[in-house]
Amino acid sequence: MSTSDTILSALADGVLTLTLNRPDKLNAFNEEMHLALRAGFERAHADGTVRAVLLTGAGRGFCAGQDLGDRDPKKGVPDLGHTIETFYNPLLRLIRSLEKPVICAVNGVAAGAGANIAFACDITLAARSARFIQAFSKIGLVPDSGGTWSLPHLIGEARAKALTLTAEPLGAETAADWGLIWRAVDDDKLMEEATALATRLAAGPTRGLGMTKRAIQAAATNSLDQQLDLERDLQREAGRSADYAEGVSAFLEKRKPEFKGK
Repeated sequence: MSTSDTILSALADGVLTLTLNRPDKLNAFNEEMHLALRAGFERAHADGTVRAVLLTGAGRGFCAGQDLGDRDPKKGVPDLGHTIETFYNPLLRLIRSLEKPVICAVNGVAAGAGANIAFACDITLAARSARFIQAFSKIGLVPDSGGTWSLPHLIGEARAKALTLTAEPLGAETAADWGLIWRAVDDDKLMEEATALATRLAAGPTRGLGMTKRAIQAAATNSLDQQLDLERDLQREAGRSADYAEGVSAFLEKRKPEFKGK
């Protein structure tokens, strides 16, 4: 378990499972949970025994976004820019820059920052009962946690504007059909499927998987020429890795490879 009970942390089979654990608040973020989740992803960056991360939520919801109990305007005008710069932006950068697979299992409502954090993960599965809500417009705010970047990139400007301006809930199956998430699964199978996927990826050539993640993310802003150059450079690096040597050797020897993420 992590140092803060607001995030439960467990490592098994190379998978670091991080569980948002404020179920009485639908796992809404307060400062303590922010810092504990950041510490979990910092561990994933630094710890070689962590080969993949699985992010989910405790209770009946994934994450309701920011805990508005900490943002009562009657107690003073908050500096939300400071909140974004201090808490949300560092978290999103840790998720996106981690050169290991990040799997997200959305087990209920994902609203506001909760939805956009789910969309920032590499592979997101959601229970069929899950709902994604860009709740910012309900309180006069702008989508954050990368939402104004990820939504138009994933589903186009028209749908991104409609979701953010209306704040209408989006069901898991529609989210999958639109390409916002990887797959909608039966509620009682969510954690089984997400854990199996994370475990399979953690046993794979995670160094190459990390470089693949880096290349695909770079494509959003690269020209074709820049992307071809990046593929060349990453492939050179991957070709010198122990995982590549093991993969080719196992293929030639007709055996199952044993990758180390090196």
